[in-house]
Amino acid sequence: MANGSMTAPALSRAPARALWLPALLVCLSVVPVFGGVLRLRSLNAGTGNSGAALEAARFLAAPLPIVIHIVAATLYCLLGAFQFARYVRWRWPLWHRRAGRWLAACGLLAGITGVWMTVAYPIPAALQGPLLYAVRIAVGSGMVLSIALGWRRILQRDVQGHEAWMIRAYALGQGAGTQVLVLLPWMTLSGHSDGWMRDVLMTLAWGINLAVAESVIRRVAAPAARPGHSRTLA
Repeated sequence: MANGSMTAPALSRAPARALWLPALLVCLSVVPVFGGVLRLRSLNAGTGNSGAALEAARFLAAPLPIVIHIVAATLYCLLGAFQFARYVRWRWPLWHRRAGRWLAACGLLAGITGVWMTVAYPIPAALQGPLLYAVRIAVGSGMVLSIALGWRRILQRDVQGHEAWMIRAYALGQGAGTQVLVLLPWMTLSGHSDGWMRDVLMTLAWGINLAVAESVIRRVAAPAARPGHSRTLA
């Protein structure tokens, strides 16, 4: 990714201000990460009559994909947040590159297992209708494609293109965080947590993330279009 428009002295004087974005993204990840931990605990409960075991029953026949998905998505969302901090890229460029390779692998695993689980697991219709089924496949596939395109762009030394595709991939990967913000008010007011409205709101969350991502991409690209502006690898 690129260093951005801030100078090195400005970055060195304001690390706290430069880290507000990753801090916000980490906060957005807290509830989904906690939910993932609970899901892993329910899988560990195995068979039995406990609520956790009954909830996890549909995953027990093939638990490996969901375990990989939770671990990979957790690392991708938490550590990936710091890939977008200009201060981190400026201060530790080698870490940015090395971590980027591992995080790309995590993102690919999260996307692939997300598609696999959508197709293979017997998810109740109340928790996944036709709309959400199609959107989940599109999101997982789009995340994998975005990471692949981002990787290709950086190999071509196209920093701006790399940055744009990685922003899109992360926006798709952060869908669960935005879904919490979108679903919670509706669940509080209606008392429901399933049905077609759930599918619509979860889809809306991914739409919000992509809209924000495209806005960020355009804002980052604008200075690069000015005469005399240069972008460097970081």
